[in-house]
Amino acid sequence: MRVRHPDGSTVHLAYCTNVHPAETLDGIIGQLAAYAEPVRVAAGAERIGVGLWLPAETAGRLAADPAAVARLRRELTARGLETVTLNGFPYRGFHARVVKRAVYYPDWSEPARLEYTLDLARVLAGLLPEGARGSISTLPLAWRTVWTSAQRAMAARQLDALAEGLKQIAADTGRTVRVGIEPEPGCVVERTEQAVDALAGTDSEWIGVCLDACHLAVAHEDPAEALALLREAGIPVVKLQAATALEVADPADPAVRELLTDFAEPRFLHQTREPSGGRLLGTDDLGPALSGALPGSRPWRIHYHVPLHEDPLAPLASTRPVLRETLRALLAGERAGTDHIEIETYTWSVLPGHGDETLARGLAAELTWLRDELTALGLQQETS
Repeated sequence: MRVRHPDGSTVHLAYCTNVHPAETLDGIIGQLAAYAEPVRVAAGAERIGVGLWLPAETAGRLAADPAAVARLRRELTARGLETVTLNGFPYRGFHARVVKRAVYYPDWSEPARLEYTLDLARVLAGLLPEGARGSISTLPLAWRTVWTSAQRAMAARQLDALAEGLKQIAADTGRTVRVGIEPEPGCVVERTEQAVDALAGTDSEWIGVCLDACHLAVAHEDPAEALALLREAGIPVVKLQAATALEVADPADPAVRELLTDFAEPRFLHQTREPSGGRLLGTDDLGPALSGALPGSRPWRIHYHVPLHEDPLAPLASTRPVLRETLRALLAGERAGTDHIEIETYTWSVLPGHGDETLARGLAAELTWLRDELTALGLQQETS
């Protein structure tokens, strides 16, 4: 699915396949048939984008096997699908029984992270539609709790090596692939100003930011101010992840707490933030917040991706207004602020009240909602 900005540029829309559990090439191709093609049909679209998640082992095999990449591209094309972006944040095991902090390893101080990201870039160069450039999202350097000056220096060197590797891939293939670090609560890079610091001196032709609207909301950042900081620093928004967080107006209400217990699930991490006196109080997961680690005297925003198009069970809410503000700040101006938007509601399998039988319809509804929001901003859907 593509829309055209008034400046004449194409903005690609996709949903991220990290919502599906497959980790082998055969499994990934199978999920295209089982889920992605039905999503396209349910959305009534001739073509939709899929932001593929390829775990490290599969990415490495594909990068070394052009014939396998060609096979994957044929499978995408045959089903009316295209790929311009990859999610390179989870390294492997994103649908393990417990993921939590494991998703942040290896971090950007470790050679395995650089190798994985360059493998993804090599694969993506072989999947890109004609005339499109590619994007890869990656973790914001590391989880914050152990991050030494030596690790920081190593990460900076590896980002420089990443830029050189992406430049070489472009020279070899004629295809441009950029990488965006994705600020996230609890990480070394949690807020936009930290992203600016982390990327100072990095080659902005190849490396920028993946802006996640859920993370932006949980960090209580103003989208327009965040984007102004990035523009001033000359850091591109390589892609936007269209996502919404769970929001709770009165976390002290016993009825609200009872509803939230269903969201305190064991697989993913749900960082929780509460404003207090001009600063943010926080916990690294929802369970501790419910157990008293936060006072609950002000509203909570919870890193729990909820569907874009529907409201959670009242009195719970979503940060959809923040997503709308982000879309407006990025795309309502004279020039498009990004050319890739990826819906990343990876939580459908743990979302209370939802099952696998509703997944394709839900993903299609999210894509339709996003398309309609963009057309309301003056972008036009492309039909071919």
